[in-house]
Amino acid sequence: MPKKFSAETRDRAVRMVYDRQALEGGPRAESIRAVAPQLGVGVETLRIWCNRYGPTDAHADPQESLEQENRRLRRELAESRRANEILKAASAFFAAELDRPTTK
Repeated sequence: MPKKFSAETRDRAVRMVYDRQALEGGPRAESIRAVAPQLGVGVETLRIWCNRYGPTDAHADPQESLEQENRRLRRELAESRRANEILKAASAFFAAELDRPTTK
């Protein structure tokens, strides 16, 4: 009975193949043969995944996607920093409220 692999495993495996090929060059089959045993996936299965789910543009620049990811992460970091500042201000406000004597 064939093994079932999650979509995350499949995506990770395909990404690893294309990343290795971009770094070391050479044919994709060599990268597939190197990555498949690391993940416990069959070579033929990984080849099919790469053909089916790999990049659609053969001339896609891997640096381009890294730049896009970098921009996205910078936006997320800026948003997190703004949220932290708001939370700090709110916690200081409520701490001051708790320290005030009640007037009843």
